[in-house]
Amino acid sequence: MALKDILVHLDETAASPARLRLAVELARRNGAHLVGLFVVDVMLPVLAASDASSGAVLAEMIDRMRNDALGEAAKVEATFNETIRREGLSGEWRLAEGSGAELVPLHARYADLTVLGQASADEGLPTAGAVLSATLFDSGRPVLVVPYTGDFTTIGTRVLVGWNASAQATRAVNDAIPVIAPNAKVVVSSVNPRRGIDGHGEEPGADIARHLARHGLKVEVEHSVAPEVGAGDLLLNRASEISADLIVMGAYGHSRLRETILGGVTRTLMKQMTAPVLMAH
Repeated sequence: MALKDILVHLDETAASPARLRLAVELARRNGAHLVGLFVVDVMLPVLAASDASSGAVLAEMIDRMRNDALGEAAKVEATFNETIRREGLSGEWRLAEGSGAELVPLHARYADLTVLGQASADEGLPTAGAVLSATLFDSGRPVLVVPYTGDFTTIGTRVLVGWNASAQATRAVNDAIPVIAPNAKVVVSSVNPRRGIDGHGEEPGADIARHLARHGLKVEVEHSVAPEVGAGDLLLNRASEISADLIVMGAYGHSRLRETILGGVTRTLMKQMTAPVLMAH
């Protein structure tokens, strides 16, 4: 298994270059084609300014915001193209205008993996959280979310799998195999597992560990029982203990009209992640 098409969502934030470096590393490792996508999305600020008394003032504001965004996109494009040239990778640049929450999932459907940034309350675009949620639940593809702090030059050498025997977790583990390094340390961790045929089996994590072992990976299995502690917090603590450079888990959400609300564990990791997280739904 290997990744052949990788999409990385880039923007003008300070975290974007680290995201690109990680995507480049994955493309180099897999011999993949790398697509850099920048979305000019001025929809949310326009709505916020809809009380402007003059249509001309509003039109001027939209043009100024669009031109500013295009200027930032040109800088990011130059960096992307130079990086592709320097690294000798196959790649292409895409510039799209419209809703990021609609366009990023659309482009993601035609890639093996999409690399996105963690939404930051202090720095980042207002639509970052919506883009992440939409890509997770609407693209049908796995997503690698990169924290907004830190520089992750390696990935997949120390891997924590958050295993709950669900279809989503199964999909995430399968999609993560090309991202995991051949000699990686892989820890399969089950939190408050349910034994039995309709749960984790008689030995929680053993079945998925055997599957990963058949792909040539060395796997440790563990489980913890702590109903009073959130599963997301337990996984984050364990990731810190093993210095994980990749967390793998299924993504969960609940629909509320047209909005998808992240489930508890997914929400915890998306807010507090300290390592890249690969998720699939």
